[in-house]
Amino acid sequence: MLKRLFLGLVLGALVGALVAAVLVRGLGIAVISAQSEGANNVVLMYLAASVAGVVTGLVAGKPIWSADGKIEAGLKAFFGALLGIGGMFALRTWAHVHVDLSMLNAGEGLIGELPAASLPILAAALASVYELDNSPGEKGEKTKQAGSPKAGAGKKVRVAEEREDGDDEIFDEPAARRKRR
Repeated sequence: MLKRLFLGLVLGALVGALVAAVLVRGLGIAVISAQSEGANNVVLMYLAASVAGVVTGLVAGKPIWSADGKIEAGLKAFFGALLGIGGMFALRTWAHVHVDLSMLNAGEGLIGELPAASLPILAAALASVYELDNSPGEKGEKTKQAGSPKAGAGKKVRVAEEREDGDDEIFDEPAARRKRR
């Protein structure tokens, strides 16, 4: 479980760092504050948080490319977008921590105003939750699903026979009464 948590933190930090790198290096937006240039940049920050949540949902836990992970990854991506926006709101509203990333040319300001600081934190938190959710059962064993072909392999299954006489009264009686006859 600790290995899964660490994997989620690293994977999420990488996804968040990649999205932040697109903003900082690609678009040249190192600091996004409501006072600097209006609401357009703030919307861009929330959009970046939702993109980080979507990508994290697609790759963390059971990834989209696994055989039976398509629906699960789609749901994680959808809710990752919502949780990314909510997490960004929480960071911008309540986390008043001053961060200086100017030596990386990534700006200086509050943690909610710096994509290079906030996006890796959000994506790492999401990915760690997704990885922990995808942990195998107790003692490291993966549980077999009922629909899988290996679940019932080698087991004999008793199949009920179909009655031809059409007399349903016998089958409606409790088992104790049938044994007495």
